[in-house]
Amino acid sequence: MQRGRWLFVVLSMVAMNAWAQAPEQGAEQEEAALPSLPELHPKTGEVVLGNGMAKMVVPANFGYLSPEEAEKVLVEVWGNPPGSTTLGMLVPSDVAVDSPAGWGVVISYDDDGHVEDEDAASIDYADLLKDMKEGTREENKERASAGYGTVELVGWAAQPHYDAGTRKLYWAQELAFGDSKEHTLNYNVRVLGKEGVLVLNAVSSMVALPQVEKDMQQVLGFTHFMPGHRYEDFDPSTGRVAAYGIGGLVAGKVAAKAGLFKGLLAVLVAGKKAIFAGIAVLVVALGKLFKRGGGNDGTP
Repeated sequence: MQRGRWLFVVLSMVAMNAWAQAPEQGAEQEEAALPSLPELHPKTGEVVLGNGMAKMVVPANFGYLSPEEAEKVLVEVWGNPPGSTTLGMLVPSDVAVDSPAGWGVVISYDDDGHVEDEDAASIDYADLLKDMKEGTREENKERASAGYGTVELVGWAAQPHYDAGTRKLYWAQELAFGDSKEHTLNYNVRVLGKEGVLVLNAVSSMVALPQVEKDMQQVLGFTHFMPGHRYEDFDPSTGRVAAYGIGGLVAGKVAAKAGLFKGLLAVLVAGKKAIFAGIAVLVVALGKLFKRGGGNDGTP
């Protein structure tokens, strides 16, 4: 069974409690065969997301799965806990989601306010990566104490790039989990809107980088906010502004929610892709400025 395709996520305190026994369950799942593929109905063409908030024009080489069918893939095929809250999922049409090479793009929305992008041109991504690596190493002790393996942020698989004209951001990271020889690729796309951000996350093995990078660039092109929800529709006199900028999006934006997130864990499910959605924030690592710390709710 192929190993090494896992997504590194930050979970809220509530989400952590929901799967407190995950290490033991994961060990049982390691020897289990993949379940039969549920009935899926991928769509192409124009797809409207979030009650008219955004849309995709999905080409023939992709299929869009509804939130209900995305849940089936995440839970029944990839072994994630139930209860994910997504806007659906994109899957490549030429690879079955239950095959060793299967992968997908989980779509969600962060309703944290208008993300101001003035910092985009001044970010030193080499320094940011250094801080994120340090934060990842520091969090390994907590992962180990919770029964999970360690993780190493190897580096950028694609350095962060922000297009100020389209308000779209993408980056990719190479991750090494435990003793696995196969490294994990986590490819991230963010589309900035009026008072929130469309989140599109893909996870696969590093060997798939050329194809995933090509496909995710295509995803960037066919995903857009609808009129009334676009970045330029923001009214600064009445709208909500996010407490983080472009750097926070890349590093994890936890500084905006001090005290809400209690830990950073890597979820390792052998041969499957662990993609925790719902109230989990789909990110890859925390910089030292965004790491666990005391908040106004009194958490340590």
